[in-house]
Amino acid sequence: MSPAVAAPAATRRRNPARVLVVLAVVAALAVCAYLFLFVTGSWDFAMKIRGRQVLSMVLVGYATAFAAVIFQTVTNNRILTPGVMGFDSLFMLLQTLVVFLFGASALATLDPRLKFGVEVLAMVGFALVLFRWLFDRGSRDLYVLVLVGIVLGALFGGLSSLVSRLIDPNDFMTLQDVLFASFNNVQVDLLAVSALLVVAATAFSVPLLRQLDVVALGREHAIGLGVDHRRVVTRALIVVAVLVSVATALVGPITFLGLLVANLARELVGTFRHRWTVPAATLVAIVALVGGQFVLARLLDYNSSLIVVVNFVGGIYFISLLVRGARL
Repeated sequence: MSPAVAAPAATRRRNPARVLVVLAVVAALAVCAYLFLFVTGSWDFAMKIRGRQVLSMVLVGYATAFAAVIFQTVTNNRILTPGVMGFDSLFMLLQTLVVFLFGASALATLDPRLKFGVEVLAMVGFALVLFRWLFDRGSRDLYVLVLVGIVLGALFGGLSSLVSRLIDPNDFMTLQDVLFASFNNVQVDLLAVSALLVVAATAFSVPLLRQLDVVALGREHAIGLGVDHRRVVTRALIVVAVLVSVATALVGPITFLGLLVANLARELVGTFRHRWTVPAATLVAIVALVGGQFVLARLLDYNSSLIVVVNFVGGIYFISLLVRGARL
């Protein structure tokens, strides 16, 4: 038996509403602690900077969690995330090409809105072309889609590594900073645009949530129960492409966050229904990002990136999922 997203027999009887309330309280405490504790100097300046950082973390956490839950549902696999489709590698390749063609100064002088728009359009366009090409080829296109995404991700990563070797060493140091996700320098106007795109993607996907509950049972069961499997999966993948592209273009790649929060959410709420798993995954992501950044920056006074810690923990969790799946 493959490591499916979930099945009714595999769920544990819990009170999802109670779990969501607890997660919401913890998330609210994490946000309040990050905003109001250990403030030195001007409160107005501190609230402006911290508020922007919290908004970016909440937005990215929501988009990443929502996309990961939906992607694992349509692929019927708990160890896959949208990152396997090559979004992170494509983002890295775009940054590397900009530095290679125009120099590191272009990253600082380029209009952030133009840069954000080009990156989002490139990643969404890549995903749509891939979906359209593969979904015209037969009934097993979803598995081919994942495999092709992995191969293209490796290709983009290899090209990025090759081009980076041709870059001036000083420019390469600047490039390295850009390739790590950061919540410190997010533009306010980009937050507004990103929020609009995420809201639009959410509104587009809400009618699909009940059908995705059926899709989680498997393709044959979904078709037998009257769900247009290909249509639902195609629309869900479009939503995933938009959400992941926005989150990646806004702050950079976060490889294992989606895997971590989606699986933890299902274990906490004990159900596969998306009306519970999506908000639970979102709240877990907010706790992980805001709470983790508070502990790392405020309590431990470390300057290292939170994303390094998230990817480290997520990588260990990924290995544990593989080991558990091999034992089934």
